[in-house]
Amino acid sequence: MRHYGARAVLSRSRDEASGRPPLMTTLSRAQLVDLVENRYFGNVDAKRLEPALACFRPDATLGIQTAGVFHTGEAAIRRMFTDFFAATQTIYHGDYSHIVDVETQSIASQFVARNTYADGRTAEMRNCNFFVLRDGKFQRVAIYMSGANPLV
Repeated sequence: MRHYGARAVLSRSRDEASGRPPLMTTLSRAQLVDLVENRYFGNVDAKRLEPALACFRPDATLGIQTAGVFHTGEAAIRRMFTDFFAATQTIYHGDYSHIVDVETQSIASQFVARNTYADGRTAEMRNCNFFVLRDGKFQRVAIYMSGANPLV
């Protein structure tokens, strides 16, 4: 891939209609961090389903590696979040530490995850997520949790 400006790279694949390489969105370091902290986790914490789902490509995979659980495609990811939001009274993600690779459009994030469930239980974990983007959205999310998996 070759970079052209701060926002776009040319892919090696060709647009079938024009025969030219399609323009792909490339996010800057600040945009990658904003996507993870605000557009994704901020909306998850506020239980805003549609804006959280808008961070994912339609064919994305979200995998909880430590539990061997994988959700692929919009319907599966939607169902997972719908169930998680219903079972969880309050959701918090914060105290972030990121390693960002703009060239590969990936970001590794370590953070505190704190949940209060509808039945009154609480859980606090120190988790790490690895996000791989394609065209400005999550293509793959690999989650490593330090506790029980609530994303079933």
